[in-house]
Amino acid sequence: MTRILDPTDKYYIDNPGRVKAIQAEMARRGIDVYLGSRIRTMSFVLDTFCPWRSYVIIPPEGQPTYFTFVVDALRVGDETWLDSDHVRAYGPMGGMDQVSAITDFIKEELGIRKGRLGFEDGISTYTAEGNLSHWEYTHFKDALAGFEWENAHDIVDALSLIKDQGTIERFRTASLIVDEGHKAARAALINGGYKGMTETVIAGIAALAMRRAGSVSEWNFAGLNEISSGYRTGLGACTPPTTKEIGAGEPLMLDFHAMFKLALGDHSHNYLIGPATKRQRWHADNFVAIIQTVIGHYRAGTTPGTLAAIMMDFAESRGCGDFIQPACEHGIGLFGDEWRIGAVVNPALPYWTDQDHVYQENEMVVCAMQYAAPEENIGFRYENDIVITKDGCEVLSKYPLGIEEIS
Repeated sequence: MTRILDPTDKYYIDNPGRVKAIQAEMARRGIDVYLGSRIRTMSFVLDTFCPWRSYVIIPPEGQPTYFTFVVDALRVGDETWLDSDHVRAYGPMGGMDQVSAITDFIKEELGIRKGRLGFEDGISTYTAEGNLSHWEYTHFKDALAGFEWENAHDIVDALSLIKDQGTIERFRTASLIVDEGHKAARAALINGGYKGMTETVIAGIAALAMRRAGSVSEWNFAGLNEISSGYRTGLGACTPPTTKEIGAGEPLMLDFHAMFKLALGDHSHNYLIGPATKRQRWHADNFVAIIQTVIGHYRAGTTPGTLAAIMMDFAESRGCGDFIQPACEHGIGLFGDEWRIGAVVNPALPYWTDQDHVYQENEMVVCAMQYAAPEENIGFRYENDIVITKDGCEVLSKYPLGIEEIS
């Protein structure tokens, strides 16, 4: 059954209004039909979990039509706000492949045989972005030969930059769910509980606690919940859990994710498994101070470049500049990450973060910092969803900041 949108729900998102905003921009730019293919576009338009290769066709007016792999069409139709006639399936058989199905829909059902077609292309730091592949672009363009093709990914990028209240509420809840995972992990680790425990077991303990608190997934393109201990904490910002056991005298990084109504709670917390050395404590205290400094400077009107400079200057003043990466965030959106913060305002940087982008109220980012001294077998990570406000930022995970020594 089609999901009924309820404006009184605190998690409500005006998806028909979003479609109309896209259509208004299409009209302004002379785009006759829009072929969306990215995960972020599906989430923005449909407000539904769309893991299979999918496409959304947005006409000049009226509802969009969604095409997904045949195994998932019925579920999406049950969960989305679109009418059942606007959720279609494609499959690996003659005439039902995505190129044939979508081409026939545009030409025959929409009656659009020529004009300008907006599509989504670009580069990405992760595999799940969903830009058209070379194969897709070539075959769609051959089948829709009467169209002028325009890369129009920036339409959704611009419209999704400022989060509405329902979206922010979802992230608040998702972040509090992550806090439950951290509470459960700490309870399992303290008083010697870490002995004989592996990174994968910690990930499972946190996942169960977050599921009980309302998470439907630990989705994260870098490996669900990320855990690193010992030397692995210095390896960088992608550490899926392994069967390595936690050992005394080691650092431990826990990066948990919870998905609630497509919003991804994302928060990292760090520990020192005792006994900690003075050098380990020095690194830990440096990192906490850096986090506090950066968080204290987020606000509407500042820029990513300004924040990065403040962070690096502060780190240099403490003698730890060589251990911190010169960046402090990445984007966040429903079911996925929006890496191109501010790119919509700087055509010279169409696919990457614009360091001169000026933050506005109700933008969201993941404040993300990586501290690593691999030659010393130590590193830390901080991630937390934040909402930019007029005079600062709202930090959504409420788990206490600090690097505790546990034994």
